[in-house]
Amino acid sequence: GRHTSITAPSRGGQRRTLERAYIQAQVRPSDCDLFEAHGTGTAVGDVIECETLGAVLRADGASRGSKSLGSVKSMIGHTKSAAGVAGLIKAALAVYHGVLPATLHVEKPNPKCGFDDSPLHPNTQTRPWTKTEGLRTAGVSAFGFGGTNFHAVVQEYQRASEQNPWRTAS
Repeated sequence: GRHTSITAPSRGGQRRTLERAYIQAQVRPSDCDLFEAHGTGTAVGDVIECETLGAVLRADGASRGSKSLGSVKSMIGHTKSAAGVAGLIKAALAVYHGVLPATLHVEKPNPKCGFDDSPLHPNTQTRPWTKTEGLRTAGVSAFGFGGTNFHAVVQEYQRASEQNPWRTAS
């Protein structure tokens, strides 16, 4: 994921990170309804993150405006090395409680993020996370200095007995 400087984000590195995470999790990116972005509020980084995530979702067939996007940093600030963990905790709690959490302080999203044509929309209101099929699934990004990129896939727990209603107890 290295790019032109230690702090410059890389589209290619972020895309590879996303693709690898979904392959390893055996989940399609379009199965995620919530994305917890690295979202530092920087003019370059947020745009590249939104463009890259939007491109991966479009390539997987996600429809316009169908995926919620947020960042815990808009609520607690950038917590340096704990930023990714804070985002992971937020996503895990959202999946567990079945709530799409609001992201605060997004009155005017950056127009360069391209939300008009993107599968992503800034989630500015807390609302129930209902699913008619599939499991609640979220993606969490944490991008660091020098091209260090992480993306985790979080999915709700389902007991084995719930996965197959025809399974009999032994």
